[in-house]
Amino acid sequence: MNSKITIPIIVAISVIATAAITYSISFEQGSQVLQKVTPEIIYVEKETSRYFDGTQDIRKIDSQEELRTIIKASTVFEGQFFDDRVFSTRMMAGNAVMESDVTGAPAPAVSLPQGAVAKTESDGPEYSTTNVQVENVDEPDYLKNDSKYVYIVSQNTLSIIDAYPAESAKIVLKIALDIESQYIQNMFLNGDRLIVFYNGQSDDEVIPQYDFVPRRSYSSVTHALIIDVSDKETPRILKDYSIDGYFSDARMIGNYAYFVTNSNIDYQHPKLPVIMEGSVRVTTPEAFYFDNMDQFSNFNTLTAIDTFGDTISSETFLMGHTGTIYVSEDNFYLTYQQSMPFGFYENSSRDRFFDIIVPLLPSDIQEKIKAIQDDPSISSSTQWVKISELMQKSYNEMDKNEKEKLFEKIKEALNEYDAKIQEETNKTIIHKISINEDKIKYVAKGSIPGRLLNQFSMDQSGDRFRVVTTTEYYTQYQGMVRANAVYVLDGQLNIVGSLDQITPDESVYSARFIGERLYLVTFQQVDPFFVIDLSTDTPKILGELKIPGFSNYLHPYDNEHIIGIGRDTKEIEEGRVQQLGIKIALFNVADVSNPKVIDDVIIGDSSTYSESLYDHKAFFFDKTRGIISIPITGDAKNLSEGASSKMFAPDYNRWSGFYVYDLDNIDGFDLKGIITHSDSDSRYYGMGGARTFYIEDVLYTASEGYLKMNSMSDLKEINSLKFENTGKLIEYIDEAGLR
Repeated sequence: MNSKITIPIIVAISVIATAAITYSISFEQGSQVLQKVTPEIIYVEKETSRYFDGTQDIRKIDSQEELRTIIKASTVFEGQFFDDRVFSTRMMAGNAVMESDVTGAPAPAVSLPQGAVAKTESDGPEYSTTNVQVENVDEPDYLKNDSKYVYIVSQNTLSIIDAYPAESAKIVLKIALDIESQYIQNMFLNGDRLIVFYNGQSDDEVIPQYDFVPRRSYSSVTHALIIDVSDKETPRILKDYSIDGYFSDARMIGNYAYFVTNSNIDYQHPKLPVIMEGSVRVTTPEAFYFDNMDQFSNFNTLTAIDTFGDTISSETFLMGHTGTIYVSEDNFYLTYQQSMPFGFYENSSRDRFFDIIVPLLPSDIQEKIKAIQDDPSISSSTQWVKISELMQKSYNEMDKNEKEKLFEKIKEALNEYDAKIQEETNKTIIHKISINEDKIKYVAKGSIPGRLLNQFSMDQSGDRFRVVTTTEYYTQYQGMVRANAVYVLDGQLNIVGSLDQITPDESVYSARFIGERLYLVTFQQVDPFFVIDLSTDTPKILGELKIPGFSNYLHPYDNEHIIGIGRDTKEIEEGRVQQLGIKIALFNVADVSNPKVIDDVIIGDSSTYSESLYDHKAFFFDKTRGIISIPITGDAKNLSEGASSKMFAPDYNRWSGFYVYDLDNIDGFDLKGIITHSDSDSRYYGMGGARTFYIEDVLYTASEGYLKMNSMSDLKEINSLKFENTGKLIEYIDEAGLR
């Protein structure tokens, strides 16, 4: 089927006569100011191919040739998209509507996300694993452990540490993988298998447009290595899969690892992604595109691999660049921020004038403008000159009060119109894909207003998908508008319920969905902590607490308590807010209408930093042992003021390590001690990738420089291993495991 879509095309018109110069009118203190504007935009109908009807349906790409045809057909939409707008293009929200339920009903019993999950193997020592968002859905990390061994990837090296018992802990193996990437950051551990991801390059030859000499063309590929580590001293690479595109993110469920890669579209030489095993092509994933006007900038490929078999399956989608993902045990959600096609805002500018401004002008002026528009003998550029002159003449004939009232009325109408445009055009796109071992099936596409903060902004509960967003945008007369909203979507990603206008002029700083509740923190000057009911498709606020500071990450303690970590703040002159030290708080939400802070602690000052603020994998909490560990970097003097001065020598400068607290829901936090990883007496190591875990009764803390082992009971150091600058040779491992 052919369809016609009006697409704006900029045409530069050369003019000599001054009459061809166009002007726009801006309102400043009730007077009109003439301004030169850019060459006009002429709207021309272009006929698209049968590939785009605007149905929003997903369609399959059957061949490489069809891909080229689709890309060519889509150039009426893309080719030049505005990725960076002069003004913010996020969506608006209306008037605040906040409902509260003062019933004080207790929180329902739910299965809490476990965070650092405790495990045991064959009656061996109990141990903790990576802090994850969804139970039974593992997340990749640079450090993984079981009940005895610790595996660490750093740059292009793999280290295997015999970590338990701690007294005899040692590095069993440190090898460098012979790969082009020097920064491996992600892997999974499944029994005696490691799945390691890194970015590499493909090497092809293409003939540039209108040239005749083939030239090298390099594009990104993601490698997924499956390594057998059953023999710790001689690991073997079993599989080396390569998939076109950059590594985006991954999850592991059971024996299957699912990962997303993004590959940019080469508009001159478009090609479907391929999957290789070594130098052998395994498959070309089934490819799909969407019949809409979204920006087609990337192939987003979702691949599933069996860590203990030969099964691999994959599907790829032509769409916008994938951002934040959320994964349940049965569905994979890909999201990205919608971008509008080239010319959209110019079209909007023309529409806002004729649809909003003109109807508010005096009726005689409206009739004259319509007559100018309907005159086929007048060019578009001359039409606007006549219209602007007509409007100026009309304004000059008005008295001051009449003109000011008209301008105010137009401003209000434009504000409403601009806000509506922002709402319609600035959304988060969500794609839902079902997963079941090697079976991957596309389910639905949806969209919601606003932008996501991170993966914790999303959650699946039964057949409902819940999302919290922040909407913000700038309008000419209202300035920056900002608000927050919660949306409930059904299995086909249709919006079935919402709660908008949560704390206008603030942004979401952290969110945590737990069962039928959403715990939400927004911030501008104080920290509103909200308890929101999600037991029905109509979310409602149950309770609210306002305290100084904000929380960047929320973690469940139990059904009635939430831990928050962020920063303390104080208000200073002119209504400004100054950020202070790291703040850890324990919230009691047993009475949902009246949440309270049981206890909080402040660490250091504004120069103090914790990776836990922005990486949940750096946060460690174990309820059974009642212990919490937070990585900290800061000025030693300021840190000592917030803790016991005996922990630091007075002449120390920069310090990094871990603050460890005992925590219960009665007394709150009690500093158990600190574990130093670097200070001014030793080489300073950064705390990027700081991690805490335990095996049996030993607390392990890892940084860039060390793995330290301390007694869980009193934090007495048992052992310490240095990672870098050991002075030893690093042996390489090839695909056969030979060294």
